Amino acid sequence: MSEETGHIDKGKKGRPILKSFLGGSILASEKALSQIPFVLFIVFLFILIIANRYWSEKTLTEMEAVQDSIKELRASSVTFETELMRMNRPSEIANKVYDGGLDLVEPQEPPRRLSVEKLKK
Repeated sequence: MSEETGHIDKGKKGRPILKSFLGGSILASEKALSQIPFVLFIVFLFILIIANRYWSEKTLTEMEAVQDSIKELRASSVTFETELMRMNRPSEIANKVYDGGLDLVEPQEPPRRLSVEKLKK
């Protein structure tokens, strides 16, 4: 009969732990109380990991927005550069001078290089 009671005690050994955990008495034991700082440290680390994840996602979103604005600014820069190059053509400048009513005339001969000789003292 002692073998049967020993066998029954082994089967019921898991139930008191579950009952004490659900009842809360296991949390009041000395072993559980000594582990509270470690559990709090683990919880703190989890909070840091979650905060880091949110911060990195926010940073990536901001970086994508900045990259999109850089692409837009680069496109407008190319557009302005093309317009400026078109405006600086000699024919465009001559048309603007003529449309402005200025009495300037485009020279007929190309520019010449002047050479100056240095005088010896």
